[in-house]
Amino acid sequence: MDTQESRYVRFARIAYQLAQETLPRYSHPKSPHRYTLPQLAVCVLLAFYLKLSYRDTEEWLKATDKVCAVLELRRVPDHSTLARAYQRLLRMRVLEQMRRRLLEALGVEEEVIAADSTGYTTTQASAYYCSRSGRVRREFRKGVYAVGTRSQFILAWRQGRGPGNDSVFLAGLRREARRYARKGRWVLLADSGFDGQGVGARDLIPPIRRGGNLVAAVRIARAELVAAARLDGLFGQRWKAETVHSVIKRKLGDALRSRRVMLQKREPAVKGLVYNLHR
Repeated sequence: MDTQESRYVRFARIAYQLAQETLPRYSHPKSPHRYTLPQLAVCVLLAFYLKLSYRDTEEWLKATDKVCAVLELRRVPDHSTLARAYQRLLRMRVLEQMRRRLLEALGVEEEVIAADSTGYTTTQASAYYCSRSGRVRREFRKGVYAVGTRSQFILAWRQGRGPGNDSVFLAGLRREARRYARKGRWVLLADSGFDGQGVGARDLIPPIRRGGNLVAAVRIARAELVAAARLDGLFGQRWKAETVHSVIKRKLGDALRSRRVMLQKREPAVKGLVYNLHR
């Protein structure tokens, strides 16, 4: 008898446990009670994980008895129900609570945190089609992630519109990521795109050399610290963030599936949570 657990069953089991701890069972005492809110939330996360449309996710669930058993589904939700569930259930607050519960349960503690941003296109059309049709991609959605270099879990995320400087995301990423940093012994690594007035004492960020020279003593000192970190190999750990970006885009795609701007803003966070569940 094969005792190995499918990665889809494992994903559904962990996500369902987190959703049950985060979401109420039903939206109202007198609602139809056909499905619980945690069941619907996990079905939507599976749609992102499998890179399937809601219609195809409905068909996939009908053919997958083990996942339905883990989710305690007596019937498979309709694709329109899943679309509404994404709009109403997976809000930023819920996504952040699920991420925190997962990282706390795993006991994640990091000494080195790497931060970087990546871009997601807002269309499913290929770059070749856009160039031939004369559509120039001038803007994209940006996902900014803080990654623990030891565990390679995403510790914090932010989202915005690119192109643009990443320094506006630094304070929020640092504030959230230090929940999982070792007290008194941690450092945050990032590229010069995060350079700005919000750089702190624990941030190893190369200062931008405007005009070729550094004048301020603080910026000169930070440049020397970064140079020393490059020599001893510490700054090279920043590439762990690039590894996470690569996994997200290969596994979950580099395009956003939503058309509404409000829903597009959530997708970098959804991809981050799905990546952590996949890990």
